[in-house]
Amino acid sequence: MVSVTRLAYGASMSHYEFRMQRLFVDQDLRNGFHLQADRAQANYLLNVLRMKEGGEVLVFNGRDGEWRAQVLPTGRKACQLIVTEQMREQTPLPDLDYLFAPLKLARLDYMVQKAVEMGAGRLRPVITQFTQNPKIKQERMDSNVLEACEQCGVLSIPSVMEPTQLKKLLSTWVQEEGERQIIFCDEGHGSLNPIDALKDVPKAPLAVLIGPEGGFSEDERELLQSLPFVHSIPLGPRILRADTAAVAALAVVQAKLGDWL
Repeated sequence: MVSVTRLAYGASMSHYEFRMQRLFVDQDLRNGFHLQADRAQANYLLNVLRMKEGGEVLVFNGRDGEWRAQVLPTGRKACQLIVTEQMREQTPLPDLDYLFAPLKLARLDYMVQKAVEMGAGRLRPVITQFTQNPKIKQERMDSNVLEACEQCGVLSIPSVMEPTQLKKLLSTWVQEEGERQIIFCDEGHGSLNPIDALKDVPKAPLAVLIGPEGGFSEDERELLQSLPFVHSIPLGPRILRADTAAVAALAVVQAKLGDWL
C-alpha cells in the first residue's frame, strides 16, 4: 500500500504510471468489477491518504495484470474499488530462484524485498551450518514479498518455499530441478571478478545461493564445489554483509545471464 517508485518488469518508463498508489487485491479483476477493500487498505486510503470518492489507485492480483480503479467510500473506515481500465497485461514470473540462509528479522525483511525487486521468481530459505535464524515466519516473508511487489510495479508474485537443509536440497537437486544451475557466492573464491567467473555457466535456468553471515562451512564449500551444477563466483575485493551480497549477486547475474540483457 505504497506509491510506485521504480520501473516494473516489462514496462517502458514512458508508459508507466509512477505517481499512483498501488494495491494488491486477492480478487478477480475485470472492467466494472466492484471490489471490497480490506480494513487495512480502506484505512490507508481514506484516513492516511485522505482519498475522496473518485480518487484513483492501481490494483493487481498476480493473475489479471494491472488495473486502474476508483475509490468509492462506503463509510468512515470502509470503501470499494471500482475497476475501470486495464493498464498493463499480466507478465510471467521470472525464472530465477533465490536460495538464501535466513538472517535476523529486520535484515531478512530487507533481503526478501530486494530479491523480489531484483527479479527473483521463487524464494527458497536454506538452512546451513551457520544460519543465524533457522526459525522463520512464512507469513512475514509473504507479506514482504507483497510489499515489494506493490512498491516496484511487479505483476507476478514470487512464491516463498518452506525452509530446507542445504545438504538435502543439493542431494535431490537434479531430480527436482533438472538443468537449473546454482551460482553460489564463495567468500573463498580465488579471484575478484564475478563476470569472468560467470563465463563458464551453461545457458540454463538459474538459481543464486547466498550463505549466512558466517559464510559456508568448509564441508559445505567442499560439497558445493564438487557438484557439476554448482558454480562459484566472487563478489569483489570487499567484505559484504549477507543482505548486501544478495543484491550484488543478483545484479551481477541478471546483468550477465539474466533478464537485463
